[in-house]
Amino acid sequence: MTLQIECSDLVKIFSTEEVEVQALQGLTLRVDRGELIAIVGASGSGKSTLLAILTGLEIPTAGRAIVAGHDLLAMSSAQRTQYRRHTVGFVWQQTSRNLLPYYTARQNIAMPLALAGVPRAQRKGRTEELIELLGMGDFAGRRPAQLSGGQQQRASIAVALANDPEVLFADEPTGELDEVNSQLVLDALGAVNRELGVTVLIVTHDEEVSTKVRRTVQIRDGRLSTEVHRSTETDELGQEQHRSQEFVVLDRVGRLQLPQEYVRSLGLSGLVRVELADDHAQVHPSEQPTAAEAKEDDR
Repeated sequence: MTLQIECSDLVKIFSTEEVEVQALQGLTLRVDRGELIAIVGASGSGKSTLLAILTGLEIPTAGRAIVAGHDLLAMSSAQRTQYRRHTVGFVWQQTSRNLLPYYTARQNIAMPLALAGVPRAQRKGRTEELIELLGMGDFAGRRPAQLSGGQQQRASIAVALANDPEVLFADEPTGELDEVNSQLVLDALGAVNRELGVTVLIVTHDEEVSTKVRRTVQIRDGRLSTEVHRSTETDELGQEQHRSQEFVVLDRVGRLQLPQEYVRSLGLSGLVRVELADDHAQVHPSEQPTAAEAKEDDR
């Protein structure tokens, strides 16, 4: 597979006169061309900062970030604008940021093509292609105020795809939707990924969303902490079996973040004991002596 997104030791520091915040702390991420991936994390974990960097809205402080062959640290302002117009598409959580209210859904889709100077006949063909792919035929002639939240978000996806981007980023695309409309939007993103081969990266805090993609990456404290890989296999009886496996991310200096449920279950804190077995490492709660025991030993 060809790498589409490559981040290595990515650092982002936000500074003010009073405080300095390190939003990303050496994050490393690799996404293959054609993947559909979810990035999850709590508020303040760094996932929104990562998205802002990958879409060209923020410049990283240090590290390496390459998307579809574009070095995001080396681009000029003009190159960054062209990158956002032609290489990547973006879907905001707030549909009002994606659609012009006085245009129909069809006109909204055609607008980026008109701005790019695409001839009218080609604009019409591309617009109708996206309307069919995203199942928008029944409402393409309506303005955003006449659409449901799910319809607005499907129109937003079509707008983001108008100029045929290589990567589509979606920021909490189901955050304002009910369960039924959320599933319709996820189905739309799956169709885009499957039919057009576009790499899709979804940032979300919704666990339900993250379980419906093959790969989920969790960010904690500005670094990748865990990944979950999902697959579907057919057993000897012809029944589909859904499998998932969780991995802990080990960085190049040997640091890893254990899943929070493991930490809580084992009562891990402060120092922990690590033992090397034949083919694996074992992590145990530390057996440090209490203050009274240590004082007794000193005697």
